[in-house]
Amino acid sequence: MAAAVRTIPPTIDDVLASARSGLRRLSPAEAARAVMHGAILLDTRPEWQRRADGDIPGAVVIERNHLEWRCDPTCHARVREATGHDVSWIICCDEGYSSSLAAASLHGLGLHRTTDVIGGFRAWRAAGLPVAAPGEPNRPRQSFARDGRDL
Repeated sequence: MAAAVRTIPPTIDDVLASARSGLRRLSPAEAARAVMHGAILLDTRPEWQRRADGDIPGAVVIERNHLEWRCDPTCHARVREATGHDVSWIICCDEGYSSSLAAASLHGLGLHRTTDVIGGFRAWRAAGLPVAAPGEPNRPRQSFARDGRDL
């Protein structure tokens, strides 16, 4: 009888490295330039972080737990920006960790132009890029109605 081979499960560092291996991650300045050329910046931070630290003006807010449904162009719960698989999504979380995992997840849905911001919101703010003052954060984007209104 053959001996059972015991495998060591991957660590989160292994999973993160694997996720990032398929991305061309952007610095905050590169992300800001990409947005000026049509990319869509997604802020996936939870409401409490946006309330405490501020919002990124112009970013579409989709909290992480809804991301795949809102960005999948074939899903009934998509946002209006989810027009196809060639949309350039740039994901921004707080520090640039969960955004890498989220970007890899969207790659798995065929959204091959998705990436994330190195260092996340903290690096964005440190780079002197626009940040709305803390206070009442923007509401997360839900989906859009058949008449084109955002819900």
